[in-house]
Amino acid sequence: MTLRLVPDPGLRRFAGGRTLAGGSPFRVLRLSAAGARLVGQWFAGEPVTTGAALAKRLVGAGMAHPGYKRSRFRSEDVTVVLPVRDDHHRAPDSSIVVDDGSRHPIPGASVRHEVPRGPAAARNSGLRLVTTPLVAFLDADVEAEPGWLEPLLRHFEDPDVAAVAPRVRSIPGSSALDRYETARSPLDLGDQPGLVQPGSRISYVPTAALVVRAEVLREAGGFDEELRFGEDVDLIWRLAQHHQVRYEPASTVHHRPRRTWTALLRQRFSYGTSAGPLATRHGTAVAPVRTSLWSAAAWALLSTRRIGPALAVTAGAAALLARKLGKTGVPVEESLRLTALGTLGAGRYLADAIGRPWAPLAIPLLGSSRSGRRILTAVALRHLLDWTRERPPLDPARWTLARLADDTAYGCGVLCGALRTRTATPLLPVLSDVGGRSSVPTERS
Repeated sequence: MTLRLVPDPGLRRFAGGRTLAGGSPFRVLRLSAAGARLVGQWFAGEPVTTGAALAKRLVGAGMAHPGYKRSRFRSEDVTVVLPVRDDHHRAPDSSIVVDDGSRHPIPGASVRHEVPRGPAAARNSGLRLVTTPLVAFLDADVEAEPGWLEPLLRHFEDPDVAAVAPRVRSIPGSSALDRYETARSPLDLGDQPGLVQPGSRISYVPTAALVVRAEVLREAGGFDEELRFGEDVDLIWRLAQHHQVRYEPASTVHHRPRRTWTALLRQRFSYGTSAGPLATRHGTAVAPVRTSLWSAAAWALLSTRRIGPALAVTAGAAALLARKLGKTGVPVEESLRLTALGTLGAGRYLADAIGRPWAPLAIPLLGSSRSGRRILTAVALRHLLDWTRERPPLDPARWTLARLADDTAYGCGVLCGALRTRTATPLLPVLSDVGGRSSVPTERS
């Protein structure tokens, strides 16, 4: 099938197209003159007929996204597996329904567990019955419209792709909870496609809806049945070590939100508890924040009102970055822009960490001093900033209260999971040794 490439919206080109800056994680790629011509042709809409290795490299770096008009796979090549427990709705045709210990056995279920064993075990039981090359996992509370598979199947034209996930949006409703979930569902990863891997813009995808190569999944050992929560993140990270996993929002399914605020907060707490077990399996992939040491130092100085030293630290980071990237053809003004964006982004990441995974510890520690209370106030005000920018379908007061409760519930879950597994990894930041973007990899092709 013919492959075409679409540049990532964040990709920037310099030196006549010979220097590419972008991707996720961010990097700089220096091209030969011939490579630059090829990339220019591809981004102008021409198909990839030569230079397949370079095209693969751009896709693997997140600098470009693949596009296929059609796929050799059809819906009959996909078996849908639905793990169900006490919440059964009409299943799609040709699906495998796994009854995971429902109080009242589900008529017509393909497999039944006499006692609940969790979603990982239920999906594995369904996988054992799959004979098609692809398997689609759908949760019982997910509604998939006809045609949802087609945009996902196209990605399997690339043999390196092991799994593709659609966008999972919350079903709209009139209640405050419905409206909040529409704007802040943890399953909704946005409208931009991308490669999925730890440390990138899209670090995971949920298995509420996921299409996977059945044989690759079997070779990976299926889902980890020891994990009650986070089994989907664990699977994606294991697959991403040797294959590509992609997020494709051109396909959208809908998820029913929790019915009560209590149920929502319980869900968020449960999600947080997965950080500890995931840390024991994947180490710093679960880090609550990743930033440069210099950016962290600048914000630490700003938090104590030492503005001059903070600016000096940021200027030093900018100088280092300009010196390194200047050798690749990136202009000084771009290095300054990257430093500014990196520093501002680090401030948001740190605020998110204070208000979410660190909240159970940060609130009592910072709340005991005036300067600490100022930090907590600034952290809370970021929700109002989001409301101003995004205009969610909820008034500012309820939006802010819901965000604070959401964050705190998740943070309590993270702390609980870390204590249970006796690891501090889910609470520790990952800091690089140089400032701004000066540690970004530079490559040649």
